[in-house]
Amino acid sequence: MMRRVVVMGVSGCGKSTLGEAIADHWGLPFIEGDSLHSSESVAKMAVGVALEDRDRWPWLDRVGAALRETTAGGVASCSALRRVYRDRLRNAVGADVRFVMLDLPRDVLAERMKHRPGHYMPAALLDSQLQTLERPDGEGDVLVIDGTQTIEAMVRAVTVWPMIWRR
Repeated sequence: MMRRVVVMGVSGCGKSTLGEAIADHWGLPFIEGDSLHSSESVAKMAVGVALEDRDRWPWLDRVGAALRETTAGGVASCSALRRVYRDRLRNAVGADVRFVMLDLPRDVLAERMKHRPGHYMPAALLDSQLQTLERPDGEGDVLVIDGTQTIEAMVRAVTVWPMIWRR
């Protein structure tokens, strides 16, 4: 069975770490969404300027295309903060995409962001990300999990989620 999963949430929540762990668990490729940002977008974020939708649309299209092109399925990290962004990914990837949102308190996120040396996303943009976030209430293809759990517990939560097995 082919699985395509987007691990989503605000910066510092652990998308890449969980995404890699899920991909390893299932033996699937992992797509680092941050690596698909344009150099212009990375430069904006690096100086503390939040992205606008016109910056995000081509990036979402690149993430969606990369995930769609995985022949046996795959796992991608992508903030996908608003429903319209998730809908764009749904359209790009197809009906079999599922989302896993990591949910953490702001203070935990801020602390994590302080300890990410070399990452272009400054902690100063955390509040803008939290303001942009539209919780996926009512979106049946999104699993919201407590991001303060161990990686093992989060991978287990994803693998037993009934929607992950439905197509």
